[in-house]
Amino acid sequence: MELTSTDIRAWLAEDVGTGDATSESAIDEVAVCEARVVLKEPGVVCGLEVAAAVFEELGARLEPLAADGDAVERGQVARVEGPARAVLTGERLALNLLGRLSGIATLTRRYVDAVDGTGATILDTRKTTPGLRELEKYAVRCGGGTNHRLGLYDGVLIKDNHLRVAGSIAEAVARARGTGLPVEVECDRLDQVAEALDAGADRILLDNMTPAELRAAVALNDRRAELEASGGVNLDTVRAIAETGVDFVSVGALTHSARALDVSLEVL
Repeated sequence: MELTSTDIRAWLAEDVGTGDATSESAIDEVAVCEARVVLKEPGVVCGLEVAAAVFEELGARLEPLAADGDAVERGQVARVEGPARAVLTGERLALNLLGRLSGIATLTRRYVDAVDGTGATILDTRKTTPGLRELEKYAVRCGGGTNHRLGLYDGVLIKDNHLRVAGSIAEAVARARGTGLPVEVECDRLDQVAEALDAGADRILLDNMTPAELRAAVALNDRRAELEASGGVNLDTVRAIAETGVDFVSVGALTHSARALDVSLEVL
């Protein structure tokens, strides 16, 4: 996970602007305080290092009492100390990041646990918050999931709109081979799966197929390419999808629909 002071400063600038009017007017400049960061519900903690960087940028210090990726029932996960103004100015940004990333890690863990023993791997997607992709994909890893491509630059995924322009799966795959990257093709019908296999695709994304169709695709594939199921995936359906024999199940909800965990900062 790459995090720079430039990132932190940009996030703080959005919230602080010309200054924290409340803390600067109500709190003495020399006041110091100690606070605890509390997870108020069970979940997988993620974002403690990011929260620590926020407070450090302001001149305070966060000491983690858990590690990113830890499953915590509830309770204190960190302590913060330093100038009171710094602690209170950084509070909301730090909690927003910690709650958001912990929510993603927690939801991911639920999906990973749901497919345990099937051999299928849970993947994320590019359906991330602009500007936070790296952090959100880090949270997926903390929850036990695996990152799909990080962006458009590190993998080829030929989707239906690409095919409408390229003309055919065979033509699109042949052209994509020149990138030297793994080539994946999205298919929503079994005849497309056969065409993608004949074209030599490395992975096939089976889009919105029923479990019966997924099993048929697995049989047709006969281990020639990796198979990824996508679409219609939720916690009620994911195990049945994984049990069809696919290698991967991609879940956009990990990052676009995860509920932030309830975390708070309490001055002692």
